[in-house]
Amino acid sequence: MKPLIPLLFCLLALNVRAQFKLSGKITLEEKNEAAFGAAVFINELNMGTTADTAGHYTITAIPKGIYTLRISYVSLPTIIEKKVLIDHNLVRDFTMKAGGNALEEVVVTGTMKEVSKLDSPVPVDVITAKFIYKNPVPSIFDGLSYVNGVRPQLNCNVCNTGDIHINGLEGPYTMVLIDGMPMVSGLSTVYGLSGIPNSLIDRVEIVKGPASTLYGSEAVGGLINIITKNPSKAPAFSADAFSTTWRDFNVDLGLKLTAGSKTTALIGINYFNYQNPIDHNRDGFTDLTLQNRISVFNKWSFSRKNNKTANIAARYYYEDRWGGDMKWNKSFRGGDALYGESIYTKRFELMGNYDLPTQEKLTLQYSFSSHDQNSVYGTVPFLADQKIAFAQLLWDKVAGKHSLLFGTPFRYTFYNDNTTATKYVDGRDHADKIFLPGIFVQDEISMGIHKILLGARYDYNSRHGSIFTPRAAYKVKLNQTDVIRLNFGRGFRIVNLFTEDHAALTGSRQVIVKEALKPEQSWNANLNVVKKIVTGNSFVGFDASVFYTYFTNRILPDYDTNPNQIIYDNLDGYAVSKGISLNLDFNFAFPLKVIAGGTVMDNYQYENGKRFRPVLTEKVTAVWSVSYEIQKAGLSFDYTGNLYGPMRLPLLSEDDPRAGTSPVWSLQNIQITKKFRNGLEIYGGIKNLLNFTPPANSIARSHDPFDKNVKFDDAGQVIATPDNPYRLTFDPSYVYAPNQGLRGFAGLRYTLH
Repeated sequence: MKPLIPLLFCLLALNVRAQFKLSGKITLEEKNEAAFGAAVFINELNMGTTADTAGHYTITAIPKGIYTLRISYVSLPTIIEKKVLIDHNLVRDFTMKAGGNALEEVVVTGTMKEVSKLDSPVPVDVITAKFIYKNPVPSIFDGLSYVNGVRPQLNCNVCNTGDIHINGLEGPYTMVLIDGMPMVSGLSTVYGLSGIPNSLIDRVEIVKGPASTLYGSEAVGGLINIITKNPSKAPAFSADAFSTTWRDFNVDLGLKLTAGSKTTALIGINYFNYQNPIDHNRDGFTDLTLQNRISVFNKWSFSRKNNKTANIAARYYYEDRWGGDMKWNKSFRGGDALYGESIYTKRFELMGNYDLPTQEKLTLQYSFSSHDQNSVYGTVPFLADQKIAFAQLLWDKVAGKHSLLFGTPFRYTFYNDNTTATKYVDGRDHADKIFLPGIFVQDEISMGIHKILLGARYDYNSRHGSIFTPRAAYKVKLNQTDVIRLNFGRGFRIVNLFTEDHAALTGSRQVIVKEALKPEQSWNANLNVVKKIVTGNSFVGFDASVFYTYFTNRILPDYDTNPNQIIYDNLDGYAVSKGISLNLDFNFAFPLKVIAGGTVMDNYQYENGKRFRPVLTEKVTAVWSVSYEIQKAGLSFDYTGNLYGPMRLPLLSEDDPRAGTSPVWSLQNIQITKKFRNGLEIYGGIKNLLNFTPPANSIARSHDPFDKNVKFDDAGQVIATPDNPYRLTFDPSYVYAPNQGLRGFAGLRYTLH
């Protein structure tokens, strides 16, 4: 018996040290194919592996025990299996299924069809509402500051109106959609962007490069599609309120209503108020425009047979904003005693879509917007009325390997203002009316791992005649994580200066339009490569693009020929926008996530044998977001930032003492959030950590905004005087960064599901 005791101990020791193998196959349910790159992770052992091209995985050297398995795959919900006993070589297969998490990777903007982001032949960037929460802002205009290649640009130091640049191209080249319809157009590209509240946003999709084949004029540089929340999937109630040490207040409210079993509605309200004049740079003018605005949004969704959709939404927006002399009030509006820029905006929008009750997939989309503008820039009034009606019928047809889309868009624009833009030669006023019917066709051909997209659009503009825009795209999906795309297409844009260029109205420069402006045209090519490297329970995503756009008939303001004028003319030559962009996405096994991106670009014009760079066009942009979460404590930390390279700035004379090129500058923020189990979140932090602000003399001659003491010669040139040795006039267009320095913020967020 005694000889058996040592043998028993040996067997026990062998059993304790025994190691086993876990293996199996992971597949994707929707496509019934291998989930290459899926991660299998054992939490207790902090070890794991990834599936090969056939979906097989193997983890070896596993001690006997009870473990929690975590199976994850890019864009799909994670599978968690608890209390898995491993006391022998175990074979376990898993099937990855679509779920709520996958919605973040579904896009519709590139092709007007709902597809996964990796399957889209057109590269699309997706920004979720959660991303915007990493640095709370009062509107989507500010929230896009941390998207690679996208830069919200302030166009005036006084009233702080702005537009959105994509890859260095000016704001009018960016089309802004709401639920796929051109709601933000004309006047609202300057005066309506700040009125889109975050409470109604589900996600934002961004396409960089021309999309005129599907979306028509204005989508030359790219487009931003704001997807609103689906009422049936929205929380029952949501609230988000925050304030900063500058005493600006923002409140977002959301409420879901149910009217019967087939009807749900969403009400969103945004209110922003800032009434605290500040002049830190001591130029006598407000550093930040005072604002009082409210936006009310209401969307209804109806459930129908055969998954047919029907929804309708409306939004009302009102804003009262002013900036200028610190002593200004509304009694000085329009006068020359004190300088102020006062803007009243009233806007109404209606939009919806309806699937026709037919066997074929026919969808009617429609929208209407009314924009009333009452503005005064010093003594210059700008009164404008714009109405846009839009409708299109879409036919979505699948025939074998062909996914076809036919569309018949129609757009009517009514515009009238008090400027020379809407006057006859005899001085009589008349409204500008443009009819824009069109037709487009798109064919997406699937051939295994290859996809080819062909499209063409014909529009007839009642003012400019026929316009044809083709496009083509090729995509090869090497596997579940690697994609290569090549896009090529044409863009066009119809220009309305006074609705798009704020500089045409502000300051003392005279506006000169040299001839009847022709539509701008462009050709664009874009090469995009996406690769995701999965290691254990972590992955790194690479998204790189090379882009090139060639413009003819381009219209840009000329600030240089005459310092007292802004001259608009079709370019007698060509313009080029080219560059390279890289996005990196790091997701680690521990709760750290890093998103970073950078774009290097070269934008220039070539005319009369000379090459020059447009003003306010940066060479380099970079963005980043670092997030860390302590789940047990309910704490999360977010560090966000952006960086912009040098840009040429508009000077008034050769003697202008201001720098002709901006420095490289950066805005950085940090936020701490505490989450509670009842849906409450409390957050706070610091904005503009580096306390960066532009030069104090950005506004030229702010002490003489009406040029009362400026002397001119017979040719209209400024004469140097002891009071004006640098030959300057009042000009607030020298602006490239906001004037708000370091400031704290705090807020709370509550969600009831």
